[in-house]
Amino acid sequence: MQANQLKRFDALAGSLLVRLMPRRRKFAPAEAPRSALVIRPGGIGDAVLLIPALRALMAAYPACRIDILAEYRNAAAFDFCPGVNAVHHYDEPGELRAVLKSRYDLVIDTEQWYRLSALVSRLVRARRSIGFATNERKRLFTDAAPYDMGEYEPFSFFRLLAPLGIEAPAELPVPFLELPPAALEHAARLVARLGEQPFAVIFPGASVPRKEWGGVKFRQVAASVALAGHATVVVGGKEDVDVADAIARATGAINLAGETSLAETAAVIAAAKVLLTGDSGLLHIAAGLGTPTLALFGPSDAVKWAPKGNGHRYFASSLPCAPCARWGTIPPCAHEGSCIDADPSEVARTLIQMLREG
Repeated sequence: MQANQLKRFDALAGSLLVRLMPRRRKFAPAEAPRSALVIRPGGIGDAVLLIPALRALMAAYPACRIDILAEYRNAAAFDFCPGVNAVHHYDEPGELRAVLKSRYDLVIDTEQWYRLSALVSRLVRARRSIGFATNERKRLFTDAAPYDMGEYEPFSFFRLLAPLGIEAPAELPVPFLELPPAALEHAARLVARLGEQPFAVIFPGASVPRKEWGGVKFRQVAASVALAGHATVVVGGKEDVDVADAIARATGAINLAGETSLAETAAVIAAAKVLLTGDSGLLHIAAGLGTPTLALFGPSDAVKWAPKGNGHRYFASSLPCAPCARWGTIPPCAHEGSCIDADPSEVARTLIQMLREG
């Protein structure tokens, strides 16, 4: 089942199904969990930002076997977190059935709003369950955690560990992602012709049209960067090939769109001086690798989703209705086209400055 279908089903039946399920009873375990299931539906960005909390859970319970229940679209993000026992797929009925037949000491549902994952957590045979108390889903957990819409998302995930006595750090440890050696070696070959020259990575794609800035504007930025004497590498999926090819032909950039896996794309970003992107999973991967980012925000709230620290910068939409996205959903709007209204010349100037720094 596709993500939009899951959301529609949740909207139609999720609330009723939650109310029909028996409430979870409080449970105070006498010993550390030896097995845990962490549920993470959604996109790559949420999965990446969960990893600091996931690693803290591993550190607190080193003998605990931790399984992940993810979706196909975000499962590869957990390759960046060594120590995970297994990654199962939430949207594959056979794998979901196998998880429901298993037994765990602990289940943690990291979904922020939708109810289907809370239902799954209730059906899993576990003595203790933790999830966000954002709506009626809270009745399905032994421990319901608060959620703050104004808090940087990695720290929201740490709230799910508070019932276990695990505290959030004052600052996120960076890097918090680990890349496979094979991906690093392949990425080094792909950008070898740049030598020691610092370069920027540009990701012109977006998961939804409102988060798109437009290939023409990205091409303008890449052209300005080239005129300033700096190199660029364009990355993306197969759906980004045409836009990336246009950028590369006009500017001489290296075009890797559609040619690399997620891990290989991450390794290219790790070697870059800066990543230019919209609000995307690659933005959070760069933050997790310690690569500075220049992000373009439209409907999403930069306070909630922009990487923190001196190495990161962003342009937020100046539209009076922005930011409007909540719980992964962008409401219908009379505004046509992209919600990102950043000036390409300003973006190029900032990107060039970041390439020249330090």
